[in-house]
Amino acid sequence: MAGETKSKRIDETVVAMRLAEAFRRHGVDHVFGQSIPSAFHLAAPHVGIRQIVYRTENAGGTMADGYARVTRKVGVVTAQNGPAATLLVPPLAEALKASVPMVALVQDVARSQTDKNAFQEFDHVRLFDSCAKWVRRIEDASRIDDYVDMAFVAATSGRPGPAVLIVPVDLLIETVGPAPLVPRKSQYGMAPLDRPTPDAAAIATAARLLAEAKAPLVIAGGGVHGSDASAELARLQETFHLPVATTVMGKGTVSEHHPLSLGVVGYFMGEGGRSRDLRPLIDEADVVLLIGNRTNQNGTDSWSLYPNAATFIHLDVDPMEIGRNYEAVRLVGDARRGIRALGEAMAGLDLSRRVAARPAIEATIAAARAGWESLTARIRTQDAVPIRPERVMAVIDAALTPETIVTTDASYSSIWAANYLTAAEAGARFITPRGLAGLGWGLPLAIGASLARPGAPVITIVGDGGFGHVWSELETLKRLDLPVMTIVLNNQILGYQKDSEDALYGEHTDAVYFAPVDHAKIAEACGIRGIRVEDGADLAGVLAEALASGKPAVIDVLTDSGAQPPVTVYAGKFASPF
Repeated sequence: MAGETKSKRIDETVVAMRLAEAFRRHGVDHVFGQSIPSAFHLAAPHVGIRQIVYRTENAGGTMADGYARVTRKVGVVTAQNGPAATLLVPPLAEALKASVPMVALVQDVARSQTDKNAFQEFDHVRLFDSCAKWVRRIEDASRIDDYVDMAFVAATSGRPGPAVLIVPVDLLIETVGPAPLVPRKSQYGMAPLDRPTPDAAAIATAARLLAEAKAPLVIAGGGVHGSDASAELARLQETFHLPVATTVMGKGTVSEHHPLSLGVVGYFMGEGGRSRDLRPLIDEADVVLLIGNRTNQNGTDSWSLYPNAATFIHLDVDPMEIGRNYEAVRLVGDARRGIRALGEAMAGLDLSRRVAARPAIEATIAAARAGWESLTARIRTQDAVPIRPERVMAVIDAALTPETIVTTDASYSSIWAANYLTAAEAGARFITPRGLAGLGWGLPLAIGASLARPGAPVITIVGDGGFGHVWSELETLKRLDLPVMTIVLNNQILGYQKDSEDALYGEHTDAVYFAPVDHAKIAEACGIRGIRVEDGADLAGVLAEALASGKPAVIDVLTDSGAQPPVTVYAGKFASPF
């Protein structure tokens, strides 16, 4: 009987198989899902789609996010109706804010049971309406290809983001009509789907402004990674002598060793911030080119960082982002195409002002780097107990290779990484959940990234607060046997919350404290190597050995609960560690 049932579900005439074939046509080879929708997951392997089984839907959605950010292919996640579907809201909301192409396939109750209070029935269209670009419920088997195509187009076109397909359980095993005589061949599974070039007249204006500016500045966001435009941006920087800063999501779009790179700028340019002493280059900029940059609160230090008197040029695929917070010359289009067009236009202009200004800019950047290295040298090299997070970052930084992918949790983990890890070359990937900045997303992002780039070393940096959300996914990591190194900054507090309350109110709630947890033992209980590090002198050797093994590991580092990263609103609120 079981064999007969399986045969029926994978029959080529049922909707589940047609769905799987349509997904495969768009390049899908990994789907992150539990057992439901079962009919789809039974059909998918027959067309070459691998199922990656997560433990919780919120983590599964984030795995699909990490996979999509590295490959630029649509990340696909599935879920059952009801409570499982509701757990997809956080990762889809992050993908929406961070412009990540995803498709969620959600099973629904049978059509005959709709609006009858069926088990786990819920209005999924309304549920996903606020956290997805596009949501549809398929009612007719003959429309499968239509709706799948629309979902993938929605996910990859314009500003990428998540789309949701809701499929009633009875429809999945319904017989569909014969395949069309002329099968569909279009593939919409890679972002960006379209690469529009900005208006030529606007490009000419922008090129002239940059060439003639006294102090131009480029601030690149995550849209450069999303467009796979790092090589183009690096050429623009070098060829036309333009200083480049990045947002956190834009980190790695240019090499941070380049003499014209400022590094990451935003709300953590306080004391100890790597780019703090470069603030005059921002203050004095007269022309600012924003590329794939949403000008959000953190990236602009609550809209106080960018110079008010500057002329702004904004290149973005989403016309609604241009001018949202800064009136700008509008370059509506793909980042890669737009950067290339700017370069072509600037090549025909007089660049003598750019050439003449470059030595002074390089000297300013070099002096600021040297000043930061001198200021932070002691704290980055001392082997104190408990260990300073800056020391942990220095050890990780020394271990990075051009192939290493770094993911982080939100909160302090991403701030430490942005300040103390170095993008060695253009295209380096530092993946952070900065769309909504939810906790617990570092490990699942790393799992998705590792599947996206098999064999590449992946390091995820998480706090003990965030890691507590996703301990269960260590079993997933063990089962997949991925070379993901999880480094837990274990200070037994919810650091950002505690320090923010202290800075704002002069005191903090008791909710910020955790009981001691040995994360190495949790890893060992899941069959993964776990190492607890209490002395900074041991960290480099432990990390090197773990990375060399090519196996997953958890390094639980006991860190100083009194350490604060250089958040600007903390200025004068805490004792200086320098």
